[in-house]
Amino acid sequence: MSADWQPTASFEVLRLRAALSARIRAFFSEREVMEVETPVLSVAGNTDPNIASFSLQFSGRTDGAPRTRWLRTSPEYPLKRLLAAGFGDCFELGRVFRDGEAGGRHNPEFTMLEWYRIGWGHQRLIEEAAALVNEALALVGRSAPLQRTSYRELYRRELGIDPMQASDEDLRGALGDIVIDPAGLTRDDWLDLLMTHRLQPTFAHDRLLAIHSYPASQCALARIREDDEGTPVAQRFELYLGPLELANGYHELTDAAEQGARFERDRQVREQRGQPSPPRDARLLAALSAGFSDCAGVALGVDRLMMAMLGTERIADVLAFDFAHA
Repeated sequence: MSADWQPTASFEVLRLRAALSARIRAFFSEREVMEVETPVLSVAGNTDPNIASFSLQFSGRTDGAPRTRWLRTSPEYPLKRLLAAGFGDCFELGRVFRDGEAGGRHNPEFTMLEWYRIGWGHQRLIEEAAALVNEALALVGRSAPLQRTSYRELYRRELGIDPMQASDEDLRGALGDIVIDPAGLTRDDWLDLLMTHRLQPTFAHDRLLAIHSYPASQCALARIREDDEGTPVAQRFELYLGPLELANGYHELTDAAEQGARFERDRQVREQRGQPSPPRDARLLAALSAGFSDCAGVALGVDRLMMAMLGTERIADVLAFDFAHA
């Protein structure tokens, strides 16, 4: 008889996962950051061209509202609406969904922790994210010191190129003997390939690395400023433990007009790629227009954190049932 009905994670791991969830909630309770719950289904979807959303058709009464609803890829937009309404520091711990992402390190549904701090910048938030990760690591008798580096410093030091000024040809050359089909790839694609193929594999497993000041073209929902060399950079960071990216944070954009323009650029890229274009979130834009406090926010992948805690490269090892067994 087939045994594929069995859980993919051990009972010991599932108990550790429960302890991690309790530790996360205690961490924020001690800091007076309030837990909230926001909708999983929305009339708007994620416009990011690199993220695919699931959609479904609602069969009940809608009073003229769209029947197509989108499963959230993160709780970011409704959390920001709460912030704009004046709720204050908050976090959400829950499931999110991304289409097309299944494999050794990915599952189409996974657990995300996202939180926001009023009046903070992204550099201060790096410290809190690192503190949370170290509290998680303590559950398995581990710790990891934090190191910071700018995106530019990292590429210069490890690859000998300036990611802000190098030509596309130089970026391709820095891949060395790694052969990639260049068809349709943009400059940011080459930078990402260098990160995943040349840089991430070298990150120390016992160290937290916060990479900040990304190219302005990779700003997502972050503010843009000039670095010490006068180059526009995005005020965002990514936090790694070894080669695993755990978190992505921003000094949040508060300008509704600029956010609308970024949504439109996303739509154009999706159109060029022949991708479906989910409706942009008009309620988020209205919230930003109403007045959005200066803040920083970060999203952390809880399954990735569990993988890093246990030293496994298989997401199935930290899930009760992975996608293949759901």
